[in-house]
Amino acid sequence: MNPLLKVIQLYKNEKQLIKKAVSNHRDAQHMLYQIHAPKMLSVCRYYIKDGHKAEEVMLNGFLKVFTQLKTFKAEGSFEGWIRRIMIREAISFLRKKKQLEFSADDMEVYDEPTNYADAELDVDEIQQLIDKLPEGYRMVFNMYAIEGYKHSEIAEMLDIAESTSKSQLFKARKLLQQQIKQLNKPSYGSN
Repeated sequence: MNPLLKVIQLYKNEKQLIKKAVSNHRDAQHMLYQIHAPKMLSVCRYYIKDGHKAEEVMLNGFLKVFTQLKTFKAEGSFEGWIRRIMIREAISFLRKKKQLEFSADDMEVYDEPTNYADAELDVDEIQQLIDKLPEGYRMVFNMYAIEGYKHSEIAEMLDIAESTSKSQLFKARKLLQQQIKQLNKPSYGSN
């Protein structure tokens, strides 16, 4: 590295960056966007199959982030705060498109252990399997298994019964297990 070049750190920490962004400092807002956009696009992509629509939702989410930035209380992580906005934006998008449906079938819910250890799948293959789930299953599965929400929180956010959340998760897991089993079946004589 050239000893004559000196890297100047514009902001010492995220708190300073947020403070500048609250006062409409465009460079600070851009830096926050650059830092968090890749992860937030992934979050939106969990819920929305189409990459372009997921990106649109993420951009709308960031618009809300920057208009509501002064309400951030720094009581939790900034990334977690943004993530919640993105999830709500994805839910709102799916509701507007009338793509958010929940199976009305009643099914007993059992907390059976799910073992995916035998399956050798990479992240893209897992995402493809999740994408194949019906919308309601996928939404609840992502919120519970990936985001860590409790069924009571999911029920409140999606305006559904807690039992519906539990049954959607059960059905999603069962369907994923079936899909993984299909992938692991040996295929004879075909390429």
